[in-house]
Amino acid sequence: MIFGLLRSTRPRQWTKNLLVFAGYLFTLGEPREATAAWRALLAFCLFCIASGAVYLTNDILDASRDRHHPTKGKRPIASGLVPIRTASGFAVVLVAAAVFGAFWLDYYGLALAGSHSHYFGLTLLAYLFLTSAYSLKLKHLVIVDLFVIAAGFVIRAVAGAVVIDVSISPWLLLCTTLLALFLGLAKRRHELVTLERNATNHRKILDEYSIGFLDQMINITAATALMAYSLYTFAPFSKTASQHPYMMVTIPFVTYGIFRYLYLIHTRNAGGQPELVLLEDKPLLINIILWAGVVALILKLG
Repeated sequence: MIFGLLRSTRPRQWTKNLLVFAGYLFTLGEPREATAAWRALLAFCLFCIASGAVYLTNDILDASRDRHHPTKGKRPIASGLVPIRTASGFAVVLVAAAVFGAFWLDYYGLALAGSHSHYFGLTLLAYLFLTSAYSLKLKHLVIVDLFVIAAGFVIRAVAGAVVIDVSISPWLLLCTTLLALFLGLAKRRHELVTLERNATNHRKILDEYSIGFLDQMINITAATALMAYSLYTFAPFSKTASQHPYMMVTIPFVTYGIFRYLYLIHTRNAGGQPELVLLEDKPLLINIILWAGVVALILKLG
């Protein structure tokens, strides 16, 4: 049962929390880089704990519907391996640990610098509140459900910035929102294709979508994301572009990444679990590593 509880926190999906390190990238080469590194790492761990509690809660609420899904029906809670009461208690413990750790990091982490803040703790609370609202109500509202999922990614990026006390770039928020919408739309498409007539038994909101409608939104979002990232890297009104003009070199990596994901969506019906796609598709994984390496090198060299 312990192993089932750990599985229910979905460690594979913790890769989404790597967005917490986005703000840290822009401290490379600064004197406080080492301090920012351990704060970002602790923030990542706390978001993993918080997201684990969220996934547990989702599985508890969706247990009856998950039994209609060929894959989700095998989850520990849906299959009956883990009792709902036990899962609920563990989720409460995880939430308490994440919230306490977040405010501790705010207070004691910044105390060394002679100041205090509650921004990271409040950001983590906002994440928990938003995901709870999604589980209870918002996931049943067409299109709104996608924006709520995207907001969860944006909050992760914001948390990574506030925990190390760096300014939050509007470009970071825009690119994160568009990328999250792109992934969310691909996930909805995968559910429709995989479940077919049983789609609404698993998730009623799927009755509001169609594959053609989702494909149009995926294409719009992909194109907008590419445009936004390109402007971010070379537009004169972008602070990053003015300070690091060679960031435009990373545009081909982002373009390939989006094109590769579109290829996987349409030829292999991927997208149902973005975290697995990123880990299991070697060309995409290598591309992400190369992008991160080039970005780090550009920012490090100034």
